[in-house]
Amino acid sequence: MTIKIRTCTLDDIHTLRELAYVTFEETFRDQNTEEAMRAYLDSAFTLEQLEKELVHPASRFYFVVCDGHVAGYLKVNADDAQTEPMGPDALEIQRIYIRKEYQKLGLGRLLYHKAMEVAKEWGKKKVWLGVWERNENALAFYRKMGFEQTGAHSFYMGDEEQTDYIMTKVLD
Repeated sequence: MTIKIRTCTLDDIHTLRELAYVTFEETFRDQNTEEAMRAYLDSAFTLEQLEKELVHPASRFYFVVCDGHVAGYLKVNADDAQTEPMGPDALEIQRIYIRKEYQKLGLGRLLYHKAMEVAKEWGKKKVWLGVWERNENALAFYRKMGFEQTGAHSFYMGDEEQTDYIMTKVLD
């Protein structure tokens, strides 16, 4: 199996849109109403929204490619691209998603390590992320990686308010 991580560019926007849509739906469809899912997917992953995020100088997207197939992606944010004001010394991991058929191969861990590499390259002192309070697998993974819950914020899935735990890791 050949695995590579590569930067996602504007040329990849259609692949990114399809991947973001599919992986988000695979991850959360069973825990949310159809109406809430549709409202979120139809606003978060439009071509216009993704283009805005892709060209932001403080955001980066990366694909993990497995045997030539895009299997998942990572999105990181710094500075004013962060979804919460965490300061100039912080990097946000906004998204790590892997297609269902590629899960349990360690690809999420590879993307996590890519995020840590970016944080160090950009001179960040801490990394943070938001995790839905009901996403036990992700919570366990990030705790294992050394993250601690430092707060919470609201996340809206359509009109439905949910709680995300804010988890932070201070870098060495």
